[in-house]
Amino acid sequence: MARLTVVRPGMQTTIQDLAGRQGLWDVGVPPSGAVDELTFALLTAAVGNPDNAAGLECVVTGPTLTADEDRLVCVGGAATQATIDGRRLRAGKVAKLPAGATLDVGPLDGPGMRGYVAIEGGLDVPRVLGSRSTFTLGGFGGQEGRALQDGDEIPLARKENLLTPAPITLPVLTGNWTLRVIPGPHGAPDHLTDEGVEEFLTTSWLVDHRSDRTGVRLVGPTPGWARDDGGEAGLHPSNLHDSAYPVGGIMLSGDTPVIVGKDGPSLGGFVVPAVVIQADRWMLGQLRPGDAVQLQPVSPDDAAEAMRVRRTWLADLRQDPPRVTPVGCGSERPEVLHQEGGAGSVPAYTIRRSGDRHLLVEAGPTELDLTVRVWVHLLAEALRADRPDGVVEIVEGVRSVLVAIDSARIGLDELAKQLARLAGELADPAAVILPAREVILPIAFDHPLAHEAMRRYQTSVRPDAPWCPDNVEFIRRVNDLDDRAEVFDIVAAATYLVVGLGDVYLGAPVAVPLDPRHRLVTTKYNPARTWTPQNAVGIGGIYLCIYGMEGPGGYQLVGRTVPVWRISDNDEQPWLLRQFDRIRFTPVSPQELADQREQIKAGADLDVRPATFSIADVRRIEQEAPMDIVTLRAKRRAAFDAERARWGA
Repeated sequence: MARLTVVRPGMQTTIQDLAGRQGLWDVGVPPSGAVDELTFALLTAAVGNPDNAAGLECVVTGPTLTADEDRLVCVGGAATQATIDGRRLRAGKVAKLPAGATLDVGPLDGPGMRGYVAIEGGLDVPRVLGSRSTFTLGGFGGQEGRALQDGDEIPLARKENLLTPAPITLPVLTGNWTLRVIPGPHGAPDHLTDEGVEEFLTTSWLVDHRSDRTGVRLVGPTPGWARDDGGEAGLHPSNLHDSAYPVGGIMLSGDTPVIVGKDGPSLGGFVVPAVVIQADRWMLGQLRPGDAVQLQPVSPDDAAEAMRVRRTWLADLRQDPPRVTPVGCGSERPEVLHQEGGAGSVPAYTIRRSGDRHLLVEAGPTELDLTVRVWVHLLAEALRADRPDGVVEIVEGVRSVLVAIDSARIGLDELAKQLARLAGELADPAAVILPAREVILPIAFDHPLAHEAMRRYQTSVRPDAPWCPDNVEFIRRVNDLDDRAEVFDIVAAATYLVVGLGDVYLGAPVAVPLDPRHRLVTTKYNPARTWTPQNAVGIGGIYLCIYGMEGPGGYQLVGRTVPVWRISDNDEQPWLLRQFDRIRFTPVSPQELADQREQIKAGADLDVRPATFSIADVRRIEQEAPMDIVTLRAKRRAAFDAERARWGA
């Protein structure tokens, strides 16, 4: 088999394909794949590869490569200084890489951020969860789940039966970008003021240096909030009950806009005031720190036409590339596609566009209501059972469902009608008994790596944050507890109900205590952490999360537990927890936890017992001590308000 050898790896060079992973957003597996999907598609066509062929993506400095047989190659994106044996290779032009010759992709000095390399036949690495793309944070896909290293040898696919190489025209890169967006799904007057929305959409934003494949951070003015806090979801007005994000969604992580990337999180608790349209999503791969970004609101019809023109061009590259002439519209969100006021067992709900390829169903009040959570689950299950062609993702949130489509096969208007029909046919969520499990997990409170995350944050992100230097002390203060140990006692006493998966990646659960007396209230980091240890346990709003992997995060950390995600060679389901599992924690020492972590990684099972869940379970708890619950809620709300007042002092 022919091979490509890595002489020098360059900076963060990874194997990617075009589509990435599909259908796993609901358990926190991002699509990955090329961030600049337009350039990648063009280079793939240029060398005659099929759409699913894998190539290379790099930043800052490209790799140096050699092959052991003749292959056609083409480079693009920010790779404008490539050479073959010292001779210049123009971006977008196909050239032969003779066997033994050296392709040096060179520095990527801009404009643009990422360079791409397509090689005739493609890179023949194994598919993991349906794709050859590398997800480095999760450690799978591509070349052993990591960036390339010196001496790597990558199998090349066969050259037979490829398509005819096509002439291409690459998109023009710049340092000043206009991203077309569809306003919403969140906005005025419930989350931002009218003036706040207008400023958000007219500001010239700068790309922050902390941007990467997970998301592009933007620097600019503080959002114009229409509320003081997020209630039970957290102290900051950006906080929501966990809801799924679309790739290209611009979430407000505290006061910082972050455009969700191809390696971004699927589920989180932040407002999304706009979504980049599908036809412009490629630009996210070329936004360079310091670049200027202008958001241009457009209508859903304009977004659909832009994508139709894109598809027509890519189907026949002999045509001239489409001209991009942004036509603006107002800053208002598009009209609600469907809404109900709530009657009988059906809660009030709305169906809105979340960009041009997602629908967001939001149900019930902004407070936690587990009856609504069950209704959301029933709606998602009904859609899975009666799934129209073109629905590619169905992601459950606490009070929402996000549905992604292939817009070439189904439209959002048609899907909204089906969702409304299904919603009217659901069983009464208060009468449903759901299969579940009781899962006992060890937890090491005050784990050293949790404190390392706090230290890094205070040192490099926000030294004056009120949750620094100790998250547990912050939780104690916000909940008016007498000492830090009470925080741990409450977590250990609680039974947590899993109400979402994939919160901060890879099967990570978001869970809430069944007993309201165990619902500690806190807020999420603002801005978020850039590093969290794998399997850290944190609290944000009234929710608890177990981090599926090392990466960014915003929950207040209390400890660490065992892995909740494990990829094995025998095709077992990699996510270890399920919707509506009951989680209980058993305190252990850090050393005991280390031993148990190794056992789980080696294939040991979690401590699991059969169980069920119903709203009747919740009602029984609420009826046991109604006055205690009311008193505790009032006490914690007063402490919550006092903490917020101290911030403004």
